[in-house]
Amino acid sequence: MSYQIITDSATDLPREIIEKYDLPVIPTPVIINGTDYFDGDTIFPDEFYKIQAEGAEITTYHINAHMFRQHFEPYAKRGESVIYPCFSTGIAGTFNAANLAKQELLEEYPDFDLTIIDSKCASMGFGLGVYKLLQMQAKGAPKETVIEAARYFFDNLEHIVTVDTLEYLYKGGRLSKTSAVLGGILDLKPIIEVNEEGALVAIEKVRGRQKSLKRCVEIVGERGVNLEQQVIGVVHGNDRETCSRVKDMLREQYHCRDIIESRVGCAIGAHTGPGIIGIVFLSASEEPYAQWLD
Repeated sequence: MSYQIITDSATDLPREIIEKYDLPVIPTPVIINGTDYFDGDTIFPDEFYKIQAEGAEITTYHINAHMFRQHFEPYAKRGESVIYPCFSTGIAGTFNAANLAKQELLEEYPDFDLTIIDSKCASMGFGLGVYKLLQMQAKGAPKETVIEAARYFFDNLEHIVTVDTLEYLYKGGRLSKTSAVLGGILDLKPIIEVNEEGALVAIEKVRGRQKSLKRCVEIVGERGVNLEQQVIGVVHGNDRETCSRVKDMLREQYHCRDIIESRVGCAIGAHTGPGIIGIVFLSASEEPYAQWLD
């Protein structure tokens, strides 16, 4: 039976991957100076980070049930089978809203086959998992196998992140004013991970930008498995130069098979700012699903 994979823009997947697999992407909303925009649809990273740097008032909210219904209903009408991996419920209420829309649609379309998967991942960690599922689908993997693989990959994806300034974590309510001021004085840079619940948590603090980047790369070596065989994701907000340096460090130290570079969109970038750098990779072998992967 054929099936459709869809996702949302919090994957931060590069445009070339979205186009290659003709992937439907539900845009994540963001409010800028009181006006609603939609990530990857009515606003894009270059414009977003420019507006952010100018001091705009920015808030985010998750895709709501009404929006999900609008996106899901065409598939329900056509009787299509759908897999929707969604943005981490540890960061946003996306999973619950999607399920509410599903229950509403089932009242009208009782045979609608929609599988919603809480990725418990964010940005390119989320995106890298979806990318693997798309590869599997393209190679003919059955729907049940893809759903099984989704849980395996999402459970074993690591996110290691740092930021250049604490300003946006404070503005987004994810850091106290005292911590932000003290951290700025001491030039402290947090090392952040997405934990098992899918939430962003600081696991270390390092003094200075270069040391924080070096530490992020070190953690990849401590947690990663078969890195020379992996495709690793590296993301940035609006700092291509630093992103390029991190990619060089990863290649030099781990000889990874390939690196996907992408931009952090509004869903995360609103709370981290343009200086965010993230590395995503697997802490488990791809071997159980290797036959379906490129």
